[in-house]
This record gives sequence, C-alpha cells and structure tokens, in this order.
Amino acid sequence: MNKKTPSIANHHKGKGFENQEPFKIKLVDTWRWRRQRKVLPPKGGYQVFNQTWCEPIDVTLTDDRVWWIGHSTTLIQVDGKRILTDPVFSKRVSPSQFIGPKRRTLPAITADQLPNIDVIVISHNHYDHMDYHSIRQLLARFPNVVILVPLGLKKKLSKWGAKQVIELDWWQSVNVTGLTFTATPAKHWSNRGLFDVNKALWCGWMIQSNVDDKQQCKTVYFMGDTGYSPILKQIGERFAHIDLALIPIGAYAPRWFMQSQHIDPNQAILLFDQLHCQAAVAIHWGAFELADEPLDEPPALLNELKGDRAFYLLKIGGSHTINRLGYGLK
Repeated sequence: MNKKTPSIANHHKGKGFENQEPFKIKLVDTWRWRRQRKVLPPKGGYQVFNQTWCEPIDVTLTDDRVWWIGHSTTLIQVDGKRILTDPVFSKRVSPSQFIGPKRRTLPAITADQLPNIDVIVISHNHYDHMDYHSIRQLLARFPNVVILVPLGLKKKLSKWGAKQVIELDWWQSVNVTGLTFTATPAKHWSNRGLFDVNKALWCGWMIQSNVDDKQQCKTVYFMGDTGYSPILKQIGERFAHIDLALIPIGAYAPRWFMQSQHIDPNQAILLFDQLHCQAAVAIHWGAFELADEPLDEPPALLNELKGDRAFYLLKIGGSHTINRLGYGLK
C-alpha cells in the first residue's frame, strides 16, 4: 500500500476540523427544527413505496458495476475488486437500536450474504454512515478487510476490531489491491456524541483502476455527505473524467436547516454538470427519514429536473455498469 501526500487544504482547526466555508449547527436551531418536524409518508404508504423501489439483488454479475444496497451503502465492483461504501445494515441509525431513525426499506442484502469484500470506505462518522453493529458483522466475516477513513477515525475503528485501517486527509491517495483511493473534500461535519463535534474529518472518495493508463482508467466517485460548496469544483479539476458518480439526493428539507449539510436534487444535478460526470446514480434517499421531505420526493424531483442527463434512479437492489465512456445499462 503506497500513500501519496500532495499539498493539503487549510481545513484543520486546533484539534479538530472545519469547512472551507465554516458553519455551526446551533443547538437552538436543532431544537426549533425538531419541534416543527412533521414528516409525511410517501404517497400510497410505505408498503407501496417498498413495492415500487425495491428489487432482488444479483451480486453474481462479474462486470465492473455498482449495486445500491440502500441509503449510502453501495457495493462497487471494479477490476475484480469489491468495495463497500458506508456500510449500514442496522434497523436504526442511532446510538441505540431502540430509538432513533428507523429503516423504512430493508437493505438489499445482509452483511452475511455479501460476497468477499476487499475494501470498505467510510465518508464520516455519523450513525447513518458509520454503524458499529454493521462494522462488527463485516469484521467477523472479513477480518483482514482494509478500511479507509478520513482523519480522526482510525482509533475508533481499531477499537471496534479492525486490523487494517488507513486514515487520509483531503487529496491524499493510497493504492490498495491495485486500486487508487483518494479522499476528496466535502462540506459537512462530524460527531457521535455531545463532546466530539468535528474532531474527525469528513470526505468523499475517488476510486480509480489502471490509474496510469488514461485510456483504460475507470473512475468512480462516491460523494458521501455534503452541502453545496465551490470547493467541490476542485474535484472536477483534479479528476477530469468521472465515469460514474454516486451522488446524494435526500435529507434536504427544510433548506434553512439542511442546506449547509446536504445537497438537494437541484444541487445534485448542478454538481453532476460542474464535475462533468459521464453518469451518476442517486444515493442517500429511500431508507431513513432523516429530514422533513417524504421518501418519494427526492426521486420525483430528480426525474423532473435531470432532463437527458445520465443520472440514474436505481431501485434498492438494482445495479448499473461502470463503463469507461459512462454509458451503462441497468
């Protein structure tokens, strides 16, 4: 494993981290939002939503491809290697499995049913992206799996039992099993309790095969969680060809509270254009009611706005090919 360290953006602050455009989640705003919350169910109810947006998964396909397991959990297969993003298989995303946001749709596959996993990438430490129970299940099956995390999370993952954890700062790269992984900037924040706000970094991940061959190199971009920021344009400048981007479209309402943390479908399309993505798959919707929009609103808005862009809405369990020219078939 070889790690490269280019110049680092100035996002370190004392013992923690901050965004290029710093923001703070004020406790008074959180209370105001929670008092006003009124989440509506999807049209037709949750059973109809499940019937519409879930399908059996087929992980026996052997080509370069991405499967949507649910929320931000995807299985990426490229160059014969398998990468799992932000694995969450639990019923709730919370410090406790008795309270907190619960699943409205089941993951397309369980941790016990997964094929062999070579690498896990984690974007940040929020409970809907870094889940203790899921990580422990995965480590029981794949004890030597390599886990890539942003700065500040290695100690936590090692405590959970991980043997191979690599921390990266923004723009740092590492080669693992022949693939190149680069931690990319995002506009977000981190915490798992009251006293660790922004003590760990947040990021997206660029995954490349055959990085030294411009004709054969395939590039997959997992955006993680992010609000809109001009810093994201730098990603398109550094990575001129993104074959497939995994872009979040959910958890955006109300905008007065969520706009600093999460992009909405309109901004997802804006980033698709600004990063010159060849194709994209929508993630971070359909599983947990983390904000005020109903579960079926993000895909409806994306369909209205995307025009002829190759920005795909998969069903949970669905998959899309990763092609060098960005033209894939569901």
